[in-house]
Amino acid sequence: MSEKNKNGTKITILGAGNVGATVAYTLAVAGTCTDVVLVDINKAKAKGEAMDIRQGVSFGQNVEIIDGSYEDAKDSDIVVVTLGLARKPGQTRLDLAQANVNIIKEVMPQIARFAPDAIYVVVSNPVDILTYTILKCTDLTPQQVIGSGTALDTSRLRSSIADHVGLSPNSVHAYVFGEHGDSSFIPWSLTNIAGIPMEEYCADQDHADIDEEEIIDEVRKAGSEVIKRKGATFYAIAMTVNKICDSILRDSNNIITVSTLINDRYGINDVCLSMPCVIGSDGIVREVSPKLTDSEVEKLQNSAKALRNVIDQIEF
Repeated sequence: MSEKNKNGTKITILGAGNVGATVAYTLAVAGTCTDVVLVDINKAKAKGEAMDIRQGVSFGQNVEIIDGSYEDAKDSDIVVVTLGLARKPGQTRLDLAQANVNIIKEVMPQIARFAPDAIYVVVSNPVDILTYTILKCTDLTPQQVIGSGTALDTSRLRSSIADHVGLSPNSVHAYVFGEHGDSSFIPWSLTNIAGIPMEEYCADQDHADIDEEEIIDEVRKAGSEVIKRKGATFYAIAMTVNKICDSILRDSNNIITVSTLINDRYGINDVCLSMPCVIGSDGIVREVSPKLTDSEVEKLQNSAKALRNVIDQIEF
């Protein structure tokens, strides 16, 4: 496979559970890369997932998908991290923290040794804490390590607003900042449609005003609502990861809200949380620091404090 990969693009996925397998399937259907390697401690599961997807590629894109081990991550352009325990119904993302930190500490130094130049896309929860953990337990740079963060929350937000105003989510410019979790918030001052502030657009188009608290509550609880009904979330996050990977491999320079190490921004230091970042072939090409209201800066700082509080309780 390494010979073939010389003229192609390779993504290794760590973890072949619901999320990892669905990411592999999504990458294959979209034809995002030429090679996918699935790695899981349960080798039979990884092999079965790879076989299942491989058997359908003649009807889609020509993607080579195999199961492998840590050393097969060598020469990967991207490593997607879905390792760890999944969130159970009624469990918060932060409840998972120490258990999944321990898994990350054990596995990631080994993977980074085989793929030191790859871009790492972290999906496992709590994603902000685990993105921080990977930076602490490896020599990878902050530019290389991208937490999926609030990219999915942002997509959920745009869909929710789009439903309210009767437009495509692609026409809504809105973001969720901060933790991928309970302390996230919407910077409404940046929310617009066709450059028109949200409130002004609703008034002009005779739409009812948006209940801001109801919207953020809906976005925060979206994942839990899906878990309550079907036991897990994996389709939407797989599409999110595919978008991030595609942006890296195409060097698209798309702006996506992802979790990254924040230093000297908005009075925040040494914590990973989501802000807009330009995503390209080098991973995080640059950070974007939009002008926020005083209230929004306070909410961002509170989100950072909530995450810092967890970090201070974690054994790294």
